[in-house]
Amino acid sequence: MLDKRYPIGVFSSPSIITEEILQNWIQTLEHFPTRLENLVKDLSEVQLDTPYREDGWTLRQVVHHCADSHHHSYIRFKWALTEENPVIKAYNEADWAELFDTKTAPIEISLLHLKAVHAKLVYLLKGLSDKDLQKSFVHPETNETVVLSKNIGIYAWHCNHHFAHIENLLICKGWK
Repeated sequence: MLDKRYPIGVFSSPSIITEEILQNWIQTLEHFPTRLENLVKDLSEVQLDTPYREDGWTLRQVVHHCADSHHHSYIRFKWALTEENPVIKAYNEADWAELFDTKTAPIEISLLHLKAVHAKLVYLLKGLSDKDLQKSFVHPETNETVVLSKNIGIYAWHCNHHFAHIENLLICKGWK
């Protein structure tokens, strides 16, 4: 039975991140905004306000969450590239998802934001050296040191994770 919380499973990083793996992850990041837009652009307000699972976020909240989360990710890359193993700023994504704008704003706002953030992020990632890819940041909630090469994979997974949330609901409801 499919776990609706983790429809593609949890992220698992390979022990060795090859150039091919990195390029595939970067391609995922590059194409995500368009893939997501094509998936959600024709949904009605009622469909957008439907949770993808019981006690889960609505499709609208998922789209806005992606924009918020990927904005944070871009900043985390910049911090790691310009500071020595910085402790990043965490945020409470569940509380952000309950804010007025996340629950009611048109998804077009976040779709545009994702296009811009991903364009900047992908441009940055394509220019990183092997040395840059080994830079890192510390996540304050887990105290984990996250190497940038792995963080690329985390966000490629994050794209596919939330895309699957939406797509699975559309298929289940017969909307796709």
